[in-house]
Amino acid sequence: MKIKASLIAVAAAALLAACGQPNAANENTAAAPAAAGPVDLKAPAGVYVLDPTHAILQASVLHNSISNYTVRFNKVEAKVTLDPSNLENSTVEMSVDPKSVDANFPGDYTGTHANSGFKNWNEDIANNPANLNAGKFGQMTFKSTKVTKTGDRTADVTGDLTFLGVTKPVTFKATFNGEIESHPFMQVPAIGFAAEGTFKRTDFGMAAGYVGDEVTVRFDGEFIKEAALAAPAAAQ
Repeated sequence: MKIKASLIAVAAAALLAACGQPNAANENTAAAPAAAGPVDLKAPAGVYVLDPTHAILQASVLHNSISNYTVRFNKVEAKVTLDPSNLENSTVEMSVDPKSVDANFPGDYTGTHANSGFKNWNEDIANNPANLNAGKFGQMTFKSTKVTKTGDRTADVTGDLTFLGVTKPVTFKATFNGEIESHPFMQVPAIGFAAEGTFKRTDFGMAAGYVGDEVTVRFDGEFIKEAALAAPAAAQ
């Protein structure tokens, strides 16, 4: 639920006002800009499940104090329970497999990490107790506890993030990107969301290490309306 366009519009209006030179005759009679009206969401209420073929979840940390080192997770499950009449009644749940981490490491890992005990960098990130420790903590989860509308299609989504066995509240800035009434392959409604948020690794028990403490998480994905369960056959 991005607000960049609104900020640009406000900034432009402020700049024009600063550059202009209103006279006393019309200074007090200028009409105030009209407030933006609510957006009519066409997506029906219900449960929407993530389409993993059209989704990406990335996490990045500051590396060597000079760049953002980014990885993605290839196994993500999520669902949105959408209330289009009152977006704040909606909920989000997500589960991530830490073993699916993909760092796209092109170097000679075994040559430079001969004593690590791992075959590649992805395995190191996933299974090293100093990193994601997936052998002990097999899932990272997020479950929303509050949705606060911040714009026509934007909201702060606060929820419980469970990572390395620790659960703490984290807030994500979410954008409702759009909806279609009929998915071209599934023939059911579909919606799209993006979200971004940050948390500190040390809050979840990780050592400070040589990378930054703050983790930035970015998500973008499509959700397909869950088909209604078939009614059970009547008893014979």
